[in-house]
Amino acid sequence: MRPQLDQVIRIPLAPLLVAQAIGVRRRANTLSEPPGAREGCDGSGTSLRLLILGDSSAAGVGARTQDAALSGRLVAALSTDFAVRWRLIGETSATTGVTLKRLAAIETTPFDVVVSALGVNDVTRGNRRGLWQKQQRQLAKVLTTRFGAKLIIASGLPPMGAYPELPQPLRWVIGQQAQRLDSALAEVCEGHSVMTHLPIEVPFEPRFQAEDGYHPSEEAYALWGQLIATHIRKHLKG
Repeated sequence: MRPQLDQVIRIPLAPLLVAQAIGVRRRANTLSEPPGAREGCDGSGTSLRLLILGDSSAAGVGARTQDAALSGRLVAALSTDFAVRWRLIGETSATTGVTLKRLAAIETTPFDVVVSALGVNDVTRGNRRGLWQKQQRQLAKVLTTRFGAKLIIASGLPPMGAYPELPQPLRWVIGQQAQRLDSALAEVCEGHSVMTHLPIEVPFEPRFQAEDGYHPSEEAYALWGQLIATHIRKHLKG
C-alpha cells in the first residue's frame, strides 16, 4: 500500500510535530483517572459477565468518579436487564500492545462480553496499520480463547482531527492516522466471528469534551455507555 500524504510529510515536519506532540501530551495528562470501583456485580436478571478494556477513556479520565465514567454508565444501562458481573482494566497511555501484556499477566476469568476502547495511543505513537491490525487480531484471539468472550465490541476511534486542543499541522496528521486505524479496525471486525466494530457517534460539541479538550466529558460517557448497551442488547438477542 502506497503511503498517504500525511505519512510522507511526517519526515520533513518531524521536529515540529514532535514539539507539538510533547506539549499536547503534557496538557492531556493533567487529568487523573477518577476514583471508584473497578469491579462489581449490579442489577438483576440474566447473568452477564462483562470486561471493559482500554486506555484513559476506558479508565474514565474526564469524569469525577467511575460511576459517571464509561464503566459506571454502561453497567447502569445494562443492569436494568442483566445481573452484570463486571471488571474494568483500563489505564492512561495504554496501547494495544500494552494491553496484551497486561492480559497475559492476569488470571484467566471467563467473560461473556468484552468492550475494548483502544486506539488513541496507537495513533499518537504512529503505529502502522499492519501492526495495529495484527495486534487487534491477537487481542481478539486472547479474549476468545483465554477468556471465553462470546461478543467483543471494538469501540471506534474518535475524530481526532477535530480536537481543538491539537495544533496544526499535528491535528491533521493525527486525524488522518485515526481515520486510517479506525477503517483498519472495521476491516478486522468484518471478518471476525465475534468481534464487532462500533463507530463513535457522539456529537463533537464542547459539552461532550472534558476540561482538557481531549478526553470525554461525563455527558459523553453517558451517551457512549448507552450506545454500547444498545449494541450489546441487539447482539445478544440476535
